[in-house]
Amino acid sequence: MEKRNIAIIAHVDHGKTTLVDEIIKYTGTFRENEDISNLSMDTNAIEKERGITILAKTTSVNYDGYKINILDTPGHADFGGEVERIMKMVDGVLLVVDAYEGPMPQTRFVLKKALESGCKPIVVINKVDKPTQRVESVVDEVLELFLELGATDEQIDFKVVYTSAANGTSSLSNKPEDQEKGFKCLLDLIISEIPEPIGDENKPLQFQPALLDYNDYVGRIGVGKVFNGNIKVGQMVNCLRLDGTEKSFRVQKLFGYVGLKRVEIESATVGDIVAVAGLEDICVGETLTEVNHHEALPILHIDEPTLQMTFGVNTSPFSGKDGKILTSRKIGERLFKETQKDVSLKVEQIDSENFMVLGRGELHLSILIENMRREGFELEVSKPKVIIKEIDGVKCEPYEDLQIEITDEYMGGVIEELSQRGAIMGNMTHLGNLIRINYEIPSRGLIGFPTNFMTLTKGYGIMNHTFKEFKKVENINIGERKLGVLVASENGKATAYSLGALEDRGVMFIEPNEEVYEGMIVGECNKDNDLAVNVVKGKELTNTRSAYSDKTVVLKRPRPFTLESALDFINQDELVEITPNHIRMRKKILNTELRKKFDARK
Repeated sequence: MEKRNIAIIAHVDHGKTTLVDEIIKYTGTFRENEDISNLSMDTNAIEKERGITILAKTTSVNYDGYKINILDTPGHADFGGEVERIMKMVDGVLLVVDAYEGPMPQTRFVLKKALESGCKPIVVINKVDKPTQRVESVVDEVLELFLELGATDEQIDFKVVYTSAANGTSSLSNKPEDQEKGFKCLLDLIISEIPEPIGDENKPLQFQPALLDYNDYVGRIGVGKVFNGNIKVGQMVNCLRLDGTEKSFRVQKLFGYVGLKRVEIESATVGDIVAVAGLEDICVGETLTEVNHHEALPILHIDEPTLQMTFGVNTSPFSGKDGKILTSRKIGERLFKETQKDVSLKVEQIDSENFMVLGRGELHLSILIENMRREGFELEVSKPKVIIKEIDGVKCEPYEDLQIEITDEYMGGVIEELSQRGAIMGNMTHLGNLIRINYEIPSRGLIGFPTNFMTLTKGYGIMNHTFKEFKKVENINIGERKLGVLVASENGKATAYSLGALEDRGVMFIEPNEEVYEGMIVGECNKDNDLAVNVVKGKELTNTRSAYSDKTVVLKRPRPFTLESALDFINQDELVEITPNHIRMRKKILNTELRKKFDARK
């Protein structure tokens, strides 16, 4: 059966995963009696909740005598390394672009990777059913982007399909009324436009894993493409390691992909995208060959981490009240297990209770924390810090391209906030009633910015950013919180009486009857210094009537915190305590007197 290998690339929320799901349904990859009402390529609970793809997924469909392998890629810049490696496994890409938003920062990012790899593109203008769609302008913007990124003449001569993935319709006409049920025109274009995988099945085996998976039964699994030759279960193969050494092993299991299922297969040949199990420490970019053959494929590039944070045992007075997994041994095992399938993550043990975790960005690390929280872990984590690199004797830090979309009324506040964070404005364009502004900003300046941005724009602003390059460290004080915090000075339950009395000192984060401990952050101070406050003091009772006076206090709603907003909010002398049911912020030094002495010494 002839094959086609394609990746589906796009900016976050432009409809990649929905499109793949609908193609699978259209090609009848399921039995008639199979429940496909809740079908999705995004299998992880967090992926479904947030509507984002975190890890690349592989699927395949059979259409008109062809096997089409489809790789659904993450659109988020934090997972850009996966996109780059996937391009080595495919011969073409479907570039999905929203019919209203047009090309966005991550569209540029993923398309640049695809064009550099020489992949043949097909452009899919999705969401053409939107009343606000501007199909013709968007196609022009896509063409401009291709030219800007230095596409070849062949790549610029791309075909365009117009779809509404949510409605399961497509068409070669840019008029929304011409949409037809199904994806025949798109699948026909894939077969006619995307080249067949290159390779020779009579040559010795060459297989290269571009992604990793992990399974408790067989250990680490390498997912990649067979470039030459054949591979069978039980075959002895040679692994050419990244450090130049070689290791022979027997292929224990081979997995192929049908629809959304991973199925065991006996053999694979040129162009097949399969998963190989049998070598417990197989790495991305290594080459599997036949024994006595030593010809390696070019090593794949893996993006370096840009952020680091400390994960440690929960040392708060509430430790063990909520979670089941508390020890540093268990936390370490879980972190090192994560590195088995996530090549962008690095873990180093600092001491008996703390680990340094290095990742690609805030989203990358916060998703790991969220997964651990749901698994029953209790831990405390520090504020994310950018990794400073020394290049030619100069200290350098990561910089990012930032693009924001806001209306006129919020522009002043946002521009002022960004200038304080070391951002340099590029160009500004008007899109109807929206203004799109491009910036270059140090990654440090983005820590804590998303929460502020949402507050400044009352939730209406759109922001996107992608890693650009390492540049010399300029401004030292970017990214720290300007205001101080209100810190509990006693253990106990917060009272409405105390909280009411403190409202003019700042914004509270807790409600009455909430358990607090000394050193826990209970609010944001309206001045730039920290303040130790007693939130557990009750009203002195003088007669029977005043026993109920506490209930008449009307309090402002406390500010809610998600995991990301808590990580954004804290400063370097603070931690976030994470348990299955609570996210609390605290000072590293809990004791009020000791903390004052330490601050005085600073």
